[in-house]
This record gives sequence, structure tokens and C-alpha cells, in this order.
Amino acid sequence: MVNLEQVKTMIQTKLPDAQVKVQDLTGGGDHLEAIVVSSEFEGKTRVKQHQLVYGALQEAMATEAIHALALKTYTPDAWKAVSQAG
Repeated sequence: MVNLEQVKTMIQTKLPDAQVKVQDLTGGGDHLEAIVVSSEFEGKTRVKQHQLVYGALQEAMATEAIHALALKTYTPDAWKAVSQAG
């Protein structure tokens, strides 16, 4: 099992400019949600954005240290729009 800070670090290693928020959805530590905001997502489809994040977490996912991950990805502009709307 990995802790939330480790997940954040793994993502930021692959996407250094990323703002990352990780939370445990069930309290068990293996069903997580991550919100990732990065300029690396500019011009990429949602699928490509998610692939970048999953690439950063590949080892943790393969060993089932992370069993499930709900992922929300945003460009900085999209995040700004969502944040202002909410």
C-alpha cells in the first residue's frame, strides 16, 4: 500500500508542474481519487491526460498497492474555470 503523499510525489515526478490533490475514498488506502492540474495536458485528449498520470503510477497499479483510482485531470485554464464555477 502507498500513502497519499507518495502518490502525489509519483505524479509530480512525471509531471513536475502538476498541482495534485489525492484523497482516500474508502479509508482502506487502496481506492483513491486524484485531481491533477498540469500544463502538460494542454492540447491532449482526456484519454492522453489520464495515460500520462497512469504512467506515473504504473508500478503502484501493477502491484495493486493502488487497487482503484478515480482520476480527474485539468489544464490550468480548465481548472480555473471549474474552480470559479464551484
